[in-house]
Amino acid sequence: MAGLDLTAIDHVLATTRSVRKRLDFDRPVEPTVIEECLRLAIQAPTGGNTQGWRWIVVTDAEKRSALAELYREIATPYLKAGLGEPGSISAQQERVVDSATYLSERLHDVPVHVIPCLYGELDALPNFAAAGSYGSIFPAVWSFQLALRSRGLGSVLTTLHLPLADRAAELLDIPSGVTQVGLIPVAYFTGSDFKPAVRRPMEEVTYWNGWKQSR
Repeated sequence: MAGLDLTAIDHVLATTRSVRKRLDFDRPVEPTVIEECLRLAIQAPTGGNTQGWRWIVVTDAEKRSALAELYREIATPYLKAGLGEPGSISAQQERVVDSATYLSERLHDVPVHVIPCLYGELDALPNFAAAGSYGSIFPAVWSFQLALRSRGLGSVLTTLHLPLADRAAELLDIPSGVTQVGLIPVAYFTGSDFKPAVRRPMEEVTYWNGWKQSR
């Protein structure tokens, strides 16, 4: 398409990582940057154009600390269980657990927490309807993360506080009938850039016209 820098777009798409250890806890994040990224996020497609998303941006230190405590109630035993017996998981999985543990321990220091929400109580929906509802907000979540990445900020979509979402709702005055779908820690990232991740070849995971059929 004329006027689009595909090299830059492809670079952002290929290098938007889940950032945990490289979040800058000391550099403030300007509210205007968050708002700019959310303006882009809500251009994402949404089922039936319902636009039922709502975004809670938490910058208050006491509330971030309280959210982090809720998060750790679930994350600490969950991540310990994820390590399993010595040698039971791969080196790559160990690095992921180590990174997630680090984030859990420092979550209160991340300058901005963003909680995407959606109108409706999704637990009561049949599978197809729940899929449609989540599909109405996760494209916007990813657009938000891409917009952050292009401006030098890192993020990661986390969900470990959701078993205690009712307590988070009380803390943030979220009304009944609204579903929290995650918690996104946001900060500027340290270092200059990210590399594409190591992935299985596209050809190994892509089938044409039927399961495990090649083009």
